Amino acid sequence: MSANKTQATAADVSAYLATKASAAQYDDCQVISAMMTEITGEPAVMWGPSIVGFGRYQYTYESGRSGESCLTGFAVRGREIVLYLVAEAPAQQELLSELGRHRIGKACLYLKSLADIKQPVLRELIQGSVQAIKLRYPEKT
Repeated sequence: MSANKTQATAADVSAYLATKASAAQYDDCQVISAMMTEITGEPAVMWGPSIVGFGRYQYTYESGRSGESCLTGFAVRGREIVLYLVAEAPAQQELLSELGRHRIGKACLYLKSLADIKQPVLRELIQGSVQAIKLRYPEKT
């Protein structure tokens, strides 16, 4: 049974960004997209109607529920750009304290602008998140 209703689609990432992002957000999204592509080695793909995702992984919870999700991604949500990543480890928490102006949720990092943060720290956060997900959900052959 799939727990995740958000699936990869053939929708156009550029069209999504053109309709959802302000001019400043669009520029920031281009930088984030390039960063995530470089880190994952995967191109941007729309997941559902509003998530720009990179890479994919299969997960199965202890309950038996399983599904597929993107390794990392982002979305434009009003005046913020939301990055989907995990930052649970102590090293990740330390990076968050160095990042700059942001909000954090369980698996969401909220930014108003890349100008408010240190981009090298963001890159490290994304890399750490991708590594953590790959360790938690290793590929099955």
